[in-house]
Amino acid sequence: MRVLIAVTHLLGAGHLTRAAALGRAFVASGHDALLVSGGVPAPMVRLSDVRLVQLPPLRVAGTDFARPLGPDGSPADPALFARRRALMLDALADFAPDAVITELFPFGRRALAAEFLALVEAAQAPRPRPRVLASLRDILVASAKPERIAEAHERVARLYDAVLVHGDPAIVPLDASWPLDAGTAGKIRYTGYVDDGSRTVPAATRTGVLVAAGSGPAGLGLLSAAAAAARMRPSLGWRILAGHGVPDPELAAIAHGLPEGTIGRARPDYRSLLAGSALSVSQCGYNTALDLLATATPAVLVPFEAGGETEQRLRAECLAGRGLGRVLPESELTAESLLHAVDAKLRATPPGPHGIDLGGAARTVAIVEDLFRLHGRPEVLGQAPVPPPAREEGFVAPFESRGLNVVARNGGRESARLGFVALRNALDEAAAGGRGVRFWWRDDDAVAASPALDRLIALAEAHGVPLLLAAIPSGIEPSLGERLAVAKSVSVAVHGLAHHDHAPPGEKAAEFGPHRPLDALVADAAAGLRIARARLAEAQLLPVFVPPWNRFAPDLAAALPGLGYRGLSAVPGPAIPGLVRADATLDPIDWRGTRSVRDPDTLLHDLAAGITRDPSRPVGLLTHHRVHDAAIWAFVADLLAVLRDHPAVTCLDPESLFSGAMVETGAAASNLPVSPAARTG
Repeated sequence: MRVLIAVTHLLGAGHLTRAAALGRAFVASGHDALLVSGGVPAPMVRLSDVRLVQLPPLRVAGTDFARPLGPDGSPADPALFARRRALMLDALADFAPDAVITELFPFGRRALAAEFLALVEAAQAPRPRPRVLASLRDILVASAKPERIAEAHERVARLYDAVLVHGDPAIVPLDASWPLDAGTAGKIRYTGYVDDGSRTVPAATRTGVLVAAGSGPAGLGLLSAAAAAARMRPSLGWRILAGHGVPDPELAAIAHGLPEGTIGRARPDYRSLLAGSALSVSQCGYNTALDLLATATPAVLVPFEAGGETEQRLRAECLAGRGLGRVLPESELTAESLLHAVDAKLRATPPGPHGIDLGGAARTVAIVEDLFRLHGRPEVLGQAPVPPPAREEGFVAPFESRGLNVVARNGGRESARLGFVALRNALDEAAAGGRGVRFWWRDDDAVAASPALDRLIALAEAHGVPLLLAAIPSGIEPSLGERLAVAKSVSVAVHGLAHHDHAPPGEKAAEFGPHRPLDALVADAAAGLRIARARLAEAQLLPVFVPPWNRFAPDLAAALPGLGYRGLSAVPGPAIPGLVRADATLDPIDWRGTRSVRDPDTLLHDLAAGITRDPSRPVGLLTHHRVHDAAIWAFVADLLAVLRDHPAVTCLDPESLFSGAMVETGAAASNLPVSPAARTG
């Protein structure tokens, strides 16, 4: 294949570094790669056998991405943009690529939209045409204007075959930072993280503190604080590296009074230096994070947050949640606070293996190869959504006359029809015996507003069912609180800290399992509640602990009331003194198989049998809106309709469910409070 990668980095060189790594991966696999670069040349970026077309370079002042500057430092004018666009189109015509990859666009680089659109629109003309793909880092910065997000989605739908996300959804899915519509979500291909490929030999002894402040001037604050800290405590053995974009006079002023060699420029052997350092101090850009992961170096992270940037902060908190770093907010950065963070991290127990996928470059090549072979049929790739099975001609699903859309399959395969009949019979028997059935609903893994969250809330509101939304504290975005401010009957619980798996290889995933010291579990549980309270309105949050994967060390539960929690929700277990416990009993997702809905007939018959056996035990529905396909949405909608309409069923409001009245003695799942206001039967 011939693969053209178009990238323009405007601040640091992270985008160019990742694009070059992809280009080298294509070349290593026997393909031809052309990099069209529109940013300032970066001497540290390795191109190897990747061809390069350098456009007249652009950069920005500060974080003013809307007004790029030309090579002479003056605002870029129409003539410069026209020259860049012409060179880009010439490269497309001369190279005749089989695949065109645009770095960040159309999710960013709005100021350069004209040249990127000229490229991808021109790529539609040849026959056969090249595949067109967007290339994104793991975390984006979404516009506060919905029309700009809609514009990006429209361009993906019209011009792109796939969206390559260079991250791991188990660490941070794209919709944690960018609200996806269904069409764009269907084109996403997660590649894993794209490491630049350099390998280092771990040092026998790690010594000193290595400070790196990125490749541009955005790290001046970190450089100044680190230099001041080095003057205060030279015994720590500081080495401070500044990017080549930092002007010489400013660097000389920062270095004044420090021993020679303490401050220098970024070096090509940075990763080797990192592998031999006792501690790293850095921002948390994409490539910096990969350097830390590749060398397993303990880190103090000072994420770049100027100009409303949120990308680095979210990534830093994800790493900190796995014990891989300690976050020092940029707004709190001083020489004293930096020394405090350094001391604390040097004393901390080193983390174990992180297990994060760094093989994204090779996987990117494989995805593009598949697209190339499929010639216009990218929708059959593994991560595309699978449509629900078609009904056989003439088949009418049960309850359709009542407006329901029950998932049903004929021809000897599973069917929900008999299952719903069994459920209604069990509810009828309970009503006839004067026994009520209590029902409540929990949905996990919320982080941000998204089309899937909108659909979840709309479903709950349409059926009048209150909802407990378990949100991952370290991933909570402002958009989540904004969306919930206009939602009805939605409360938020604390879903661990970062939803990171700390279990040893071969054991079931757990963030709060018995594999970790109790003090670490308690600290993370406390941090989860603290972060959730800081990011959500008081009226939205319930102090209810929901452990990721529903697993937690027994000793942790006893400590939760002392941290301020009044409730616990996992899978059925014993009562905990000081806590109201309400657990999930019905999860419709086939996690180990199709990841679609489990056999509806079996689900519903099991639910009916449980109600017949013990109608006093509440039914706790557990869903995960971010991974639902059409079949899961349909099943949940039909289940809610049946339960909501039956006179035996009472829907429990989470605020009543975890009411403070039960805190004194604790409550098992069979002894939960019921609010008369929540009765819907």
